[in-house]
Amino acid sequence: MAVNLRGRNVLALDDFSPAELRFLLDMARDLKAAKRAGFEQPRLTGKNIALIFEKDSTRTRSGFEVAAHDQGAHVTYMGPSGSHIGQSETVRDTARVLGRMFDAIEFRGFAQADVETLARNAGVPVYNGLTDSAHPTQILADFMTMREFTHKHLSDIRFAFMGDGRNNMARSLAMGAAKIGMKFTIGAPESLHPDAAFMDKILAVAKQTGAEIRCETEPKAAVAGADFIYTDVWLSMGEAPALWERRITLLKPYQVDAALMAASDNPFVKFMHCLPSFHNAETTIGQDIAKRFGMTAMEVTDEVFESPASIVFDQAENRMHTIKAILVATLG
Repeated sequence: MAVNLRGRNVLALDDFSPAELRFLLDMARDLKAAKRAGFEQPRLTGKNIALIFEKDSTRTRSGFEVAAHDQGAHVTYMGPSGSHIGQSETVRDTARVLGRMFDAIEFRGFAQADVETLARNAGVPVYNGLTDSAHPTQILADFMTMREFTHKHLSDIRFAFMGDGRNNMARSLAMGAAKIGMKFTIGAPESLHPDAAFMDKILAVAKQTGAEIRCETEPKAAVAGADFIYTDVWLSMGEAPALWERRITLLKPYQVDAALMAASDNPFVKFMHCLPSFHNAETTIGQDIAKRFGMTAMEVTDEVFESPASIVFDQAENRMHTIKAILVATLG
C-alpha cells in the first residue's frame, strides 16, 4: 500500500490509519540506522520550522531541533513568553502570520483546540508536540522502542499503563494500541478511568483492528502477561499542586515497583516512562514531595527505574527519530 503524508498535519493519532503509523515507524527505523551509520541524507534543506512552546520541554524541543538540524532545516523557538499567541493575538491570526513565513509549525501547549486552530489556518503542516488531550509524537517513539525490545509484532504485544487513565498519555496510548491492534490495559482506580464516550470511540476502532483494550482496577491483574509496563507522573504539567495529596492516595497502589513488575509473570518485561519521572528525591519537586508526604519515589521506584528492565532512555532517544520521520514524511 502506497503511503503519502506530504503536507499532512500530525495533531492526534486518530487521524492516521494503521498503515500510515507503521510507515512512520519504518521510516524512523531507517533514519535512525542512517544516522548511526553516518550516511543520513538531508531532505529538508532550506525548510524553516516554527517551534511554539507554551509548556517547557526537554525531549520534545531537543527532538525537533536535532531532527530538523540533521535534515538541513532551520528552526525558530518561541517559548512561553516568546510570542503573542493567545495573549495579544489570537491563535488564528498567529497561524496566518507564521504560515506565510514557515514551512511547518510545531505546537506544545495546553488546549487541543489551539493546535487544531493552527492547523486550520496556517496552510502548512502543524505538529502536536503535546496538549492536554494528546501526545502523538511520544506514542510513535514508544511503539518504535517496543519494536526494538521484543521479537513480537506490534499487534502481538500486550502492555499496561499504570496511573491516571484520563491523562493525555493513557488516552494516546489507548488510541495507538487500538489503531495498531495491540492488547492494552489501563490500570487505575475507577474514578480515574477514561470517560465512557472516549472508551466507546476506542472500542469502535479496536473492533476494526482486533485490538483488545480494557480498564482494570486491580494492579496485578492489569499487568498480568504484559510485555511492557508503562507509567507517567501522577500530576500532569499545569495541574494544581494542591491535587498531589489526592492523587497520591488514589494512585499509590499503582506505583510500579519490583513486585508489580514480577506480577507480569514475564521475565523479559520492560519498564517504560515518557519522562520526566519522580523516581527519587533529587529534584526540587521530589524533595518537596518527600518532605510533605514521606515518599522518596512516586509513580515508579528508583529500583525499577534504574534496573536493566528500564528502557526509558531508549524511548527518549527515539523521540528524535520519530519526530524526524514526521518531518521528512510531511515536508521532504
